[in-house]
Amino acid sequence: MALPYVQYDFQLVPAVPWAEILLAELEDSPFESFEFYEGGIRAYVPEPLWHEHLLDEITLFKNDEVQIQYAYKTIAPENWNVKWEQNFPPIQVGNECFIRADFHPPSQCTFDLVINPKMSFGTGHHQTTHMMLEFILEEDLTDKNVLDMGCGTGVLAILAAKKGATEILGIDNDPWCITNSNENAAMNACDFIRFEQAEILAHQPNKFDCIFANINKNILLSQIESYALALQPEGKLWISGFYQSDLEDLRTCCSNHGLYFMEQKEKEHWTAAKFCK
Repeated sequence: MALPYVQYDFQLVPAVPWAEILLAELEDSPFESFEFYEGGIRAYVPEPLWHEHLLDEITLFKNDEVQIQYAYKTIAPENWNVKWEQNFPPIQVGNECFIRADFHPPSQCTFDLVINPKMSFGTGHHQTTHMMLEFILEEDLTDKNVLDMGCGTGVLAILAAKKGATEILGIDNDPWCITNSNENAAMNACDFIRFEQAEILAHQPNKFDCIFANINKNILLSQIESYALALQPEGKLWISGFYQSDLEDLRTCCSNHGLYFMEQKEKEHWTAAKFCK
C-alpha cells in the first residue's frame, strides 16, 4: 500500500554551494528522495516518519552565510517508481562507462551498467559518485580484493567487478541499500559480489587491495583508521563525499594512519582523493 509523503520545498539564497550542503545534511535524516530545482531543493519524507522537530538537527539553518526558507505539505500517495523513471536520465562517465536503468536502451560503451537506484544513493549523477567512477576506470583492478564502503546502489562495486576485481565486499548501514545493491549486481551478472549491512568495518587486517568510501567527512574521519588497518601494504584508498575545504583535515587524518596522498579530483565544489598505504 502506497504511503502519503510530506513534501518540503527549500529555497536558498545563495543556492551555490549551499543547496548541495543542505542535501548532504538532509540525507542523514528520514528524507527518502530529493529533486533540485532552480534556487532550491525539494525533499520527501514518509508521513509516518514526519514530526515537528524533523529539521532541528540541520545545522545549516544556523549559518549566517545563507538564507533558507521552506514550506511543506502532505501529498497523496503516488507511484514513485513511475515518477522516478520519468526523471532519471542515463549518464556516461568518460568514454567507457554508461549507467542506465533497465528501461533505457543499452549503449555501445565497454561498461554498460544497469542501475535501478530507487531510494538508494549512487547512480553517477552526483559529483562524488561520478569522480569515484572516474577513478575506478583509471585503475587496473584485475584479481583485486575490493571494499565498497557505503555502497548505496552498489554501482562502484559493480564497476570494480567489470574491471576485473575477483573478491568484492559492499557495506552499507541501510538495509534497503543492501537489497538494492544485490538486485543491481544480479542485473549486471555480478552475483559473486557480497553485500552486508553494517555501521562500521569489522576488524580485517591486511585484507583489501582497494577501498572505495564515498560517504561524508565526519564518517570518513571516524573510520579512516579502520580502512588503513584493513588495507594490504601498498593498498589504495579512494574517498569522496566532502568539499574541497575539507580535504586538508582528511589528508592529515590519513597521514596519521600511514596513508600518503596521491592525487585528487574536483567537481563543482566536491572533491575525491586517492591515498596509498
